[in-house]
Amino acid sequence: MAGHSKWAKLKHVKGKTDAQKAKLFSKLVRFISIEAKKSKGDRNAPGVRAAVEKAKAANMPADKIERAISKASGEGAEMEQVVYEAYGPGGTALVIEGYTDNKNRTVQEIKHLLVLHGGTFANSGAAMWAFAKNAEGKLEATMPVEVNEEDGTKLGELVDALEEQDDVNEVYTNAA
Repeated sequence: MAGHSKWAKLKHVKGKTDAQKAKLFSKLVRFISIEAKKSKGDRNAPGVRAAVEKAKAANMPADKIERAISKASGEGAEMEQVVYEAYGPGGTALVIEGYTDNKNRTVQEIKHLLVLHGGTFANSGAAMWAFAKNAEGKLEATMPVEVNEEDGTKLGELVDALEEQDDVNEVYTNAA
């Protein structure tokens, strides 16, 4: 029967999962590189060990992990951590954490995504008041904001668009 190729069906599924893995692996490599640079190449530093464990939990190949650590120890682009604050649809506060090698490019890309999805960029400290760090170092909303269904869908689209951006690592919001 013509048109019933198993590979034709499988290649679409494989392409989608491969793209998701590549995106996750690139974020993990960036995270490992930052931690390795902070520890000056010490593989036994707690930050590096935590990053490697996170990568192993995502089934990242060991050679990619080793390459990321050795590359970070040598010469290369200087990666630095950035934290941006913004307001999303319905007055929700957003904290965007990431790693970048070019702050100017990253801030412009994030501003563009915010404008497209009904958000506004905020100054430092303008949205951080709505969050507190928990025991694991993650941010939690201290003052959740109720949003209506329309703003909730817009906020979901904004968070998805921000998470798809390569330099963004985590997006926190205080929406209930």
